[in-house]
Amino acid sequence: MYGLQQGGGGGWRRSRRGRGGRGAAAGADRAQPPAGAAALPGGPGRSAHAAPLEALLAELAVDPGAGLTDEQARERLARFGSNALPEARKASLLALFLRQFRSPLIYLLLGAAALAFSLGERSDAAVILAVVALNGAIGAVQEGRAERSLASLRQLSALTAHVARGGREVFLEARQLVPGDVVVFSAGDAIVADARLLEAAALEVAEAALTGESVPVPKAPGALAPDTPLADRANMVWSGTHVTAGRGRALVVATGVSTEVGKIAALTATGEEPETTLERRIAQLGRYVIAAGVVMCGVVVALGALRGLPLVEVSMIAVSQLVSLIPEGLPVAVTVALALGVRRMAARRAIVRRLSAVESLGSLNVICSDKTGTLTRNEMTVTVLYLPGGRRVEVEGTGYEPSGRLTEDGRAIDAGADADARELLLAGLLCNDAELVPPDDDEPRWRALGDPTEASLLAVAAKGGLDVRAERGRSPRQGEIPFDAATRLMATQHDRGGAPRVLIKGAPESVLELCASVRRGGRAEPLGDGEAREARRAWEDMADRALRVLAIALVDEATIAPQRGYAAFAGRAQLLGLVGQLDPPRPEARGAVLTAQEAGIRPVMVTGDHKATGLAVARALAIAREGDVAVDGRELDALGDDELAGKLARISVFARVHPEQKLRIVEAFQARGDVVAMTGDGVNDAPALARADVGVAMGITGTEVAKGASKIVLTDDNFATLVDAVAEGRHVHRNLKRLILYLGSSSLAEVVALVTALVIGLPVPLVAVQILWVNLVTSGLVTVPLIMGPPEGDEMRLAPVPRGEPLLSSQVLRRMVFIVPAIAASTLGYFAYRLSLGVPLVQARTEAFTVLVVAQWFNVLNCRSDRASGLSLDLAKSRWLIAGLLLGNALHAAVIFAPPLNDVFHTVPLPIQEVAAIGAVGSLVLWVEELRKALARRRERRAP
Repeated sequence: MYGLQQGGGGGWRRSRRGRGGRGAAAGADRAQPPAGAAALPGGPGRSAHAAPLEALLAELAVDPGAGLTDEQARERLARFGSNALPEARKASLLALFLRQFRSPLIYLLLGAAALAFSLGERSDAAVILAVVALNGAIGAVQEGRAERSLASLRQLSALTAHVARGGREVFLEARQLVPGDVVVFSAGDAIVADARLLEAAALEVAEAALTGESVPVPKAPGALAPDTPLADRANMVWSGTHVTAGRGRALVVATGVSTEVGKIAALTATGEEPETTLERRIAQLGRYVIAAGVVMCGVVVALGALRGLPLVEVSMIAVSQLVSLIPEGLPVAVTVALALGVRRMAARRAIVRRLSAVESLGSLNVICSDKTGTLTRNEMTVTVLYLPGGRRVEVEGTGYEPSGRLTEDGRAIDAGADADARELLLAGLLCNDAELVPPDDDEPRWRALGDPTEASLLAVAAKGGLDVRAERGRSPRQGEIPFDAATRLMATQHDRGGAPRVLIKGAPESVLELCASVRRGGRAEPLGDGEAREARRAWEDMADRALRVLAIALVDEATIAPQRGYAAFAGRAQLLGLVGQLDPPRPEARGAVLTAQEAGIRPVMVTGDHKATGLAVARALAIAREGDVAVDGRELDALGDDELAGKLARISVFARVHPEQKLRIVEAFQARGDVVAMTGDGVNDAPALARADVGVAMGITGTEVAKGASKIVLTDDNFATLVDAVAEGRHVHRNLKRLILYLGSSSLAEVVALVTALVIGLPVPLVAVQILWVNLVTSGLVTVPLIMGPPEGDEMRLAPVPRGEPLLSSQVLRRMVFIVPAIAASTLGYFAYRLSLGVPLVQARTEAFTVLVVAQWFNVLNCRSDRASGLSLDLAKSRWLIAGLLLGNALHAAVIFAPPLNDVFHTVPLPIQEVAAIGAVGSLVLWVEELRKALARRRERRAP
């Protein structure tokens, strides 16, 4: 064991999934835990930061190297409960039911019911109230299902922890941690319980969420005075904070509500997510409906006065108008549409953390994507070594399997007999935090635990004949400077024959700046201009071949002084060689890029690799077009905002960028009006992820902080999955437009029919309860199946949805120009025709009522597609829609032919011979739309 490389299996690994912890305010140490909480079992007044470490370990009965046994963990979990903060109590079905009445649309209906009751129309008022109650019940059930669906999806991205249990290092859900567990963490990981440090290396933790401290806090083991304030307890890490640098190993002393953040969480209510853009648009639509309702009532009263109609009749007409304007099923249907979209995205391995992302996905036109792991397989393979003296060694084999030959000029070489090759490979495996895991029953391939770049160095060392575990045992680590994105370097200190030496690996430009000599034949030789030029040519040649290049060096008789950093090694380092690695593109990545481009979305690569490497991969994947360029971090810093804006159209690769530069890239695209998705996995990616319209975190390699700042988590870290999510987002948006078209055209058609009848002197063709029945039952039975419809398949051949497009878009309004008159004309026309034949008013109203219902059924077929025929979209496969139509037919037949319902709905049984005529007239809306669609398809075929 050395430094932080502790426990069986060695290697420090990042949490696999989860959301970054959220904290509370300062002063948490003053709160008291609830009785029975999972805390340090040492009794009142015992403070973990002040107790001797040996006493804590004895008290918690744990071996710091092996961790708790499984039996101990089970017993403590049963005793102390889950490591979870108190959750807001789930709303009861009654609470969900009452919540449905908090809508301006419902207020209008309640007002209409009150007006009907005051006018003596008690049966109408009762029906309106009953339908409002039914709407509330349906909404409560659907919202409950949606909440349960989202809760189950949140479990997919549950926080995890790296824990020593029973002598093994495993990943567990954070809920399973108990006092006495030994946890390990590194930069980017969330701290999931209060813990006392056992070991630390350059460890810094961001504690602003708990203490208000704005900068990361250095941490170190050791006991402190009992009265040390919480913010100064450098030997403790707290739940709800996160690691910004370094690594650590700690002993859990408090979990759940007994953690410092848990004490506050137990006293506070859980906040709600802010209102999304879509919710604001629906609320705005509700306000428009109220305004239209008020205006319409004024129009009705004025027209009634001109015709000399009695006040009661005019008032009931006004009630009918109000009811006809209200799309009662809209809130329920929107909730279902979003929940279904989220579930479908989860099935495609994209976990939506915030519903606003579903809206934004449909409008995306720029995706800034990481290269490694997202566009590539993240299985680094060393393919070539450069050794001083101009030697090039080719490496056979792919992936992490440690089998394959090292060849030079076509002949195999033995690294054990080649001093220069051995020095390079040995340094690569020692200055390394990864582990290789052999195949097992769960995974048939060799795989990496840790950084893929470092794992590939272990694989090539094994190919060269070195025993990784044995070499690490012979040269234990005595110190380290963890990898830092700013310097792009990592260093470790080891003992070599009783003398310390430092090994350094990192970006070639950074390593070469430290080197004044090369290591050849076991001796240091000056790094002359010729040797330096040869090394740079080798580096550039590898980069041109799309290889990632690492340089490795050593410093003899040197020790690490963290406060001096790499300045202590400047001019003392000896270059051992260069390592060229290939991370092959994912086989599906090029197809996903082309699909995105066809959909009007521009993929842009953002990578930490050399720009030549990034540009070569971008060209292979068709991200880089003819004339496109790559810009590295230094060049980006040299560009002013105006210059950057002018060049954005031709920059397809941002290379060697620091995570903080991602924020500038996002803002530059947004300044042009683009809707931007940004992928990321590191701590410092969080600002860019939060600023992007859709921040996308990696579920496998992503840090907890990145996930906490994102709106979507990709469980497979795959660019193609993000493109699939965009397609699903467009499908959700299209379904919402179908919904608005269907409900809007239905409501407006009813208004047109009623007002026209009033203007031309006809009796009112529909009464309030009939309109309510159409809006709630007839429409309600098909709206949910409508938004459950499958995608049409052309979502990714359309342009992105314009940012801020209203619910009543121009396309929807254009279609309503045809649909609304067709429904209104068929309803009112048949009513007037039947009256002209001397049919009693109640029968004529019943027939008009039925025509309207039939027209709604045909209209739902219209709304299934913008272009395709309503009769050709695999109607037989839409089982839920067919079921809704059949049930609607049965219920409407009951309203017409069941005597108890005749009085309630002001209907009479119809002659059977009229049914066919009513069906033919009601189908007018279908044929009008079919004609429009046929003409639209014809124009598209003629278009160049």
